[in-house]
Amino acid sequence: MFDVITIGSAVRDVFVQSRDFKVLKTKVFKTGEALAMSLGSKLYIEDLKSFTGGGAVNTAITFANQGLKVGALTVVGDDSAGHSLRDYFQEKGIARDFLIVDKKGNTACSIILTTGKRGRTILSYGGAEWHLRKSDIPWKKLAETKWIYLNHLGGESADLVPEIIGYADRNNIKVAWNPGKTQLEDKKRILPYLYDIDVFIVNQEEASYVTGELYEEREKIFSKLDKWVRGLVIMTRGAKGVEVSDGKTRWSSGVLPLKRVVDRTGAGDAFGSGLVAALIKKPGDIEYAIQFASANATGVLTQWGASKGLLKKSDSPTKYGTLQIKKTML
Repeated sequence: MFDVITIGSAVRDVFVQSRDFKVLKTKVFKTGEALAMSLGSKLYIEDLKSFTGGGAVNTAITFANQGLKVGALTVVGDDSAGHSLRDYFQEKGIARDFLIVDKKGNTACSIILTTGKRGRTILSYGGAEWHLRKSDIPWKKLAETKWIYLNHLGGESADLVPEIIGYADRNNIKVAWNPGKTQLEDKKRILPYLYDIDVFIVNQEEASYVTGELYEEREKIFSKLDKWVRGLVIMTRGAKGVEVSDGKTRWSSGVLPLKRVVDRTGAGDAFGSGLVAALIKKPGDIEYAIQFASANATGVLTQWGASKGLLKKSDSPTKYGTLQIKKTML
């Protein structure tokens, strides 16, 4: 029996840093800024790093680090990156029972462009992980888990989200869901399944979008999500911390102190999976889960890559300090 199966992407993350990348103010893009480089020029790179990433992998490492029995359901290509990922699973203690190899596809890849000082732009190629099909999933084997941690599924893989949630409900498997852009854009399709979710994880912008409420209207956002989701609602707020609600009680906290952020890649995965890992170890202890999840995410911020800084089983949840958690009865 598995403690948890993660479902989502497996990606090769490549970090490219150059002082020739410039951040420009512009109204052309929604963010008001652009990462620019000289067209037609040969630019030199100061630093090049490559890591294994992706939602299914990042979250699985958190669970494996805590001594939990974990597998990752994902699709890779029959290429060098895919072969490397297979070896990486074995190295990290992640079961390969659910690792699917697409003989015709390429393993997903993200290229992260950064100045090294501020901001980044990510070029994302979905590759094989966008082509997960119902027939690929070992459904009987999937029933042998207590939890499913469902990450973003893109491309045609997104069509399986309702199928996976329904299957989990019929087989008494708890589900933690951190939906991605593809799911959030199809709100009408995901709303009927929210009631079957035990832990629903979104950031404040995503929560605003799903509920149709203004970004600042947190009370209205939670009012809707608490009705729609039978379990916990987690709304991360970036540098402002997190809010967690079970419909009866709301917990809120800031963030742990950190002098310097090295890289933000994977921090969201670290928080969500950290919270679920803590709940598996200490069911119902929300304050412990928030503390553990925050420390797990903070660790990721201290190093390059999405998994190097994740807490080990021997690490204390207070490794980076102790949160002040406010508890409010609703």
